[in-house]
Amino acid sequence: MRQVEGKVAFITGGGSGIGAACARVLAREGAKVVLTDLDDSGGASVAADIVAHGGDATFAHQDVTDEVAWPDIITLVERRYGRLDIAVANAGIAVSGPVVTMSLADFRRQNAVNIDGVFLTVKHALPAMRRAGGGGSIILMSSVAGLRGAANLAGYSASKGAVRLFAKSAAMECAAAGDRIRVNSVHPGIIVTPIWNKVMLQNAVPGAPVDPYELARAGVPLGVPAAPEEVANGVLFLASDASRHMTGAELVIDGGMTAASVRRPD
Repeated sequence: MRQVEGKVAFITGGGSGIGAACARVLAREGAKVVLTDLDDSGGASVAADIVAHGGDATFAHQDVTDEVAWPDIITLVERRYGRLDIAVANAGIAVSGPVVTMSLADFRRQNAVNIDGVFLTVKHALPAMRRAGGGGSIILMSSVAGLRGAANLAGYSASKGAVRLFAKSAAMECAAAGDRIRVNSVHPGIIVTPIWNKVMLQNAVPGAPVDPYELARAGVPLGVPAAPEEVANGVLFLASDASRHMTGAELVIDGGMTAASVRRPD
């Protein structure tokens, strides 16, 4: 039996990268999927691909920072599929650079997507899950940057660290309410996604593209970056009943980055 058969999943930032992989994996495992993104072309393409492979998916344009539009998005999910069981708050951006040169506008823009967008996902998804009455799983996409510091990523780390603790607090609210809704965070390390085209790391040449394979060789104990599908498989676990005794937890998918450094044979 497929792991999320009959469940309805909602995924923000589903037009590319980890979000697209989550949509495909959850659909493959039996979920009906609503994915949203600012990238209409990318999101529609992912939904069409899922349908072409026998799944059930709907795409909708969404700016996760726009609270006014959130009720309509949740209404779309409930009218289309009748319920909501899984919510993946994946939409995020990375604005890198030294603290002393980062503008307050960029810092706030990053927080608006990475923190406000996550807050609004939980705020508006929870009532829909409670209306469905069958419990549910909310999965918040953080990062290893939310577990440890990194030069030139202070603003990003701050936003992802906020997601980590927000997940724990939301999990306790749900537990206290007895609604059987679980909230957990996922912490990817170096993943092969388009986000690296927009990140400047310590000692990097300004404007030069970041190679995730080179980064992984230098800083990941396993020596390779992960594919988005490997993170999506972790999301699938948290979305399924296999993780029904997990809430307020952190699922780290980083090739050993946060465990320690290691010297590998050349």
